[in-house]
Amino acid sequence: MTGFDLYEDVSNPLDSIEEVMAGHDWTFQRPTDDELTVHISGTFGQYTMTFIWHEPHSAMQFFCEFDLSIPTSRFDMTSKVLRGINENLWLGHFDVPEDSNAPYFRHTTLLRGMTQTSGTDHIADLIEVALAECEKYYSVFHLLAESSSLNDDVLTLALAENEGQA
Repeated sequence: MTGFDLYEDVSNPLDSIEEVMAGHDWTFQRPTDDELTVHISGTFGQYTMTFIWHEPHSAMQFFCEFDLSIPTSRFDMTSKVLRGINENLWLGHFDVPEDSNAPYFRHTTLLRGMTQTSGTDHIADLIEVALAECEKYYSVFHLLAESSSLNDDVLTLALAENEGQA
């Protein structure tokens, strides 16, 4: 038996994601059996969530992309911000690829041994965590994308922990 034979018992988790989407009345697209995309409105902006199933590893990649584009001229500053944010995350990470300049939250999860029910709960938790992290840092990425006068002091303030909601 090879290592990959262990993964044969996992069904495609995108079927469970469809249940989560239906529970929130979110409209989604399923361009292939191994990919699902949904557009979601957050408190601060719009997000595109993409789920990609990789059956050989029983793993699913998950992206939550912001509706922002960070100018290439700000990539050095953005790299510093990403390091600061990512060092404090327990799950997933943020990235800004040069080909799209759109920030996103990304996580890969292993799903071997999950049942339909536990897989659905796990995926619902992933979505909740991703949306919370994206909403938490939206203002920072918005500053990087839109602000005409941006410096380290402004970013430090934007990254500061706060209590309560405005």
